[in-house]
Amino acid sequence: MSSSRADGGGSSAAVVRRSEASEGIAQREEEQEEDGDEDLRDGGVPFFVNRGGLPIDVATWERMWKYVAKIHPDGEKVALRIRGATDLPKIPIPSVPTLQPSTLIPERLETIQRYIRELQYNHTGTQFFEIKKSRPLTGLMDLAKEMTKEALPIKCLEAVILGIYLTNNMPTLERFPISFKTYFSGNYFRHIVLGVNFGGRYGALGISRREDLMYKAPTFRTLSELIFDYEEAYRRCWHTLKKVKLGQCVSHDPHSVEQIEWKHSILDVEKLSREDFRKELERHSRDMRLKISKGTGPPSPTKDRKKDVSSPQRSQSSPHRRNSRTERRPSGEKKTTEPKAISDLNGYQIRV
Repeated sequence: MSSSRADGGGSSAAVVRRSEASEGIAQREEEQEEDGDEDLRDGGVPFFVNRGGLPIDVATWERMWKYVAKIHPDGEKVALRIRGATDLPKIPIPSVPTLQPSTLIPERLETIQRYIRELQYNHTGTQFFEIKKSRPLTGLMDLAKEMTKEALPIKCLEAVILGIYLTNNMPTLERFPISFKTYFSGNYFRHIVLGVNFGGRYGALGISRREDLMYKAPTFRTLSELIFDYEEAYRRCWHTLKKVKLGQCVSHDPHSVEQIEWKHSILDVEKLSREDFRKELERHSRDMRLKISKGTGPPSPTKDRKKDVSSPQRSQSSPHRRNSRTERRPSGEKKTTEPKAISDLNGYQIRV
């Protein structure tokens, strides 16, 4: 009997430890999101970031090829075949679009999206440009300029920074980040696009493995229509939308030392009814319009800047990050269980 009680106690302790471990993992994931590092994981699989700049150092280069050999169906053969080739075709470098002021904004957006698409999606498992979301806008714009110079494949976060850079000379176009968190077959997936608003119509710029998860022409009458269109696109590839994070409008001043506000509104789709979800989206839309109408929104390039303003040095006090935790509006309390994996897909994960 005593032995039986001991076994039972050990089993209970093990369950408690597993529960605490799961909670710890979930907490770390949430902390990663708060720190802006959610883009370092893709469907539960971590990917590398080139933190050494360009040209790529030897250690990063070898790590990238080792990872390519690990994830590619042909394994090391594909890496050896490419690295050992002496007659590889020359890859054309996309030209940065030249946008005339007389060209209509929708046409300019299509041209920019075409350029982003020509850079191609980065499938190597190593992000070539390190993007720190806490950097001031001027630093991110310098990085975007480097992207156009190097013309390397990019991932979704890099496409957002590039989209901001290429639309800075369109003061009548408002830009704001839109982040998605989805669930499929036991893993969470994250994606980000650059939302745009022109003439009261919403659209987006970006890049993705999926055609319907990047560019959206500015034809949507409301922000909720745009988000619901993305939600439907996710549904078509069996992903369940979990969270939507909406940022504020980004300044058009490429020399601004302000930080991009990435998460002004965080909407937990599970805790909101359909109607409440729509209302929260429209509330965020009104918040952006109100901020612009009051003159507290992003300044346009035509506004004068003080000549003595420069990028902050490490020794100087950088702009304070807004306490987004206090600004976030809580969603409802509704709780639903995670959807089960689809049996007929045999564990195959659709990565978007």
